[in-house]
Amino acid sequence: MIELFEQDIKFPALHSSKGNQLKWEKDGIWYKADYTGYEGLAEYVVSKLLAFSTLDASEYVQYDIEEIHYGSRTLFGVKSRDMLTEDWQIITLERLYKNKFNQGLNQSLWEIQNIHERMQFLCNQTSRITGIPDFGKYMTKLFTIDAFFLNEDRHTHNIAILMNAKGEFRLCPIFDNGAALLSDIRMDYPLDGDLYQLMDSVHAKTISTDFDEQLEIAEELFGQQIHFYFTRKDVNRILDSAKPYSEPIKSRVQSILFEQMRKYPYLFT
Repeated sequence: MIELFEQDIKFPALHSSKGNQLKWEKDGIWYKADYTGYEGLAEYVVSKLLAFSTLDASEYVQYDIEEIHYGSRTLFGVKSRDMLTEDWQIITLERLYKNKFNQGLNQSLWEIQNIHERMQFLCNQTSRITGIPDFGKYMTKLFTIDAFFLNEDRHTHNIAILMNAKGEFRLCPIFDNGAALLSDIRMDYPLDGDLYQLMDSVHAKTISTDFDEQLEIAEELFGQQIHFYFTRKDVNRILDSAKPYSEPIKSRVQSILFEQMRKYPYLFT
């Protein structure tokens, strides 16, 4: 358990549409507390399962569960090492595009009727501004993760790259998967709701409201970018290690993951 204080609170550069998670930074470690349900468990499970993928460990943020003592409260959440070094900072695609063109990227995307053209516009404009090549492959990785883990919060304020004081850019490690796995049990996905109806109700937010549609388009344009090789035993082991969370919550996450493994067999080697 970590004890944190008001002076450790950080106001993040990225704001989730899912509300205001308390976030702290202390001694180079970031902490996030659960707000709408079990966001910490979602972050933890996604990062642990990405270790069983073709992604390099440097391509995503790795989270561990933490109990946070803050004031008179004990909160569940996660911790991760600060991904930023030297003078690098996070800049969202929304802000990047608005700084360049004085118009929001999300608005520009949804003014385009054809979804293939939306995807190409997003990737081409980002590469044009930053000089980062093959941005479409990065977006395809995000879309794979979002479709498989049902991350509903990947809007243009929650996709980011890194920028330094010299105006240089590089890809940002994949992070912010707390809205995955139906973690919002306070508002949208109550724990006593029908699991399959709730899974069907989750929508994407980037270039389509349909996870499968945006993933299919991305893979059509840029190829498959992630393979998984975890098993049901790996899922169970990771959930067993998530001690603070209740069995009903862990059982629901298990059911979601097993269903997604059944739905997307081509993602597994």
